Amino acid sequence: MLEVVPYPSVEAERKLKNIRERKMGADPALEAQVIEFVRAVRDEGDAAVVRFTRQYDAPAFDEHRITATEEEIESSYSAVEPDFLEILRNAVRNIESFHRHQLHPSHFSTRPDGSFLGQMVRPVASAGLYIPGGKGGRTPLISSVLMNAIPARLAGVKDVALITPPTRDGTINPYLMVAAREAGVSRVHKAGSAWGIAALAYGTDRIRKVDVIVGPGNIFVSLAKKYVAGEVGIDLLAGPSEILVIADSRADADYIAADLLSQAEHDAMASAILITTDRDLSQKAGASLEKQLERLPRHEIAREALTRYGAFFLVNGLDEAVELANTIAPEHLELLVEDPWTLLGKIEHAGAVFLGDCTPEAVGDYYAGPNHVLPTAGTARFASALGVENFIKRTSVICYSREALDRDGEAIIRLAELEGLEAHAASVRIRLAGPR
Repeated sequence: MLEVVPYPSVEAERKLKNIRERKMGADPALEAQVIEFVRAVRDEGDAAVVRFTRQYDAPAFDEHRITATEEEIESSYSAVEPDFLEILRNAVRNIESFHRHQLHPSHFSTRPDGSFLGQMVRPVASAGLYIPGGKGGRTPLISSVLMNAIPARLAGVKDVALITPPTRDGTINPYLMVAAREAGVSRVHKAGSAWGIAALAYGTDRIRKVDVIVGPGNIFVSLAKKYVAGEVGIDLLAGPSEILVIADSRADADYIAADLLSQAEHDAMASAILITTDRDLSQKAGASLEKQLERLPRHEIAREALTRYGAFFLVNGLDEAVELANTIAPEHLELLVEDPWTLLGKIEHAGAVFLGDCTPEAVGDYYAGPNHVLPTAGTARFASALGVENFIKRTSVICYSREALDRDGEAIIRLAELEGLEAHAASVRIRLAGPR
């Protein structure tokens, strides 16, 4: 399926260019449609949300059931198995434990001259979590609920709203509902796509507006988040999923194939890359891909992704493999090598790194604790995983003493004058000339 391409080479650069340029881009007509959805909700509120929901998701949607009731949430517990609840709560504990390390307190200091400086760390008042419907509610994205809600709750956000498309009968998958309750979600709303994002951003009679919107979604969701950014904060504009595996000669070809498929099955624009020092291994991995594809329910999607955006690169050594990986800056990076720890310090750009044979990417997606909302499409060069910091804001605190102002005043005046801002300079000068 995938030919082994030497790196560096002209063919390798061609493949890399094709992978880098894959985008969930939209044509002007699609962007115009998203703007129409968003503006309709901004101007009409619930009426637009209900109209679009009936048109695209639930034909008989009850306008009075936009918000899930307490009875709906509680009854969801009877629809899930006890073992699921145990697994869910263990995952919640793992994710909470990891993200607690991201909490940073406010800090203050007093200088000998009596001036006081500091920073107050405060959560946003409200956050909105967008969770896709997943095949009409049949494949609930439980892990996305946990990964988005738990950092918000740990940050101290008091109002955590979840919004997700309803099923055809106007309900929400019970597994999703239970996950929302266990993760600390305050309210659950039934609305999807661009109109769901707009409802969170602008607010309606039944859906209170939020300060920050996070969560994955399709091109309509991404474009809507891009449009409302500034009205609210957003996490990131996620692109198609991707995985990059660095493997040496001792790596297991079946493991490699399985891990590449774990991302290729997401959608036809997903990218799956192997960088190896061993040509024989790449050929074995390719053969294993073919075998495992036959058993995969989403084999058509995975095959298209691999054909369009899959690649096997052959390098001369692991240092060259790391250099290429840093150039790509992948969302998920697996190190299937004899001693992955020797490579970890050389990794400069990656959303998440998975070390060793027993750490497939799925471990991070669901259970280990680190967040699975990660930068894609090379943005790991400057962006990070979703975390507590997405739900906090920092406020500077400054209090100068007379001694400090006397010492620094002329310097401040000089800088203000160089910028041509005389009123800035005057606000200091008038104090220096005033009573002591």
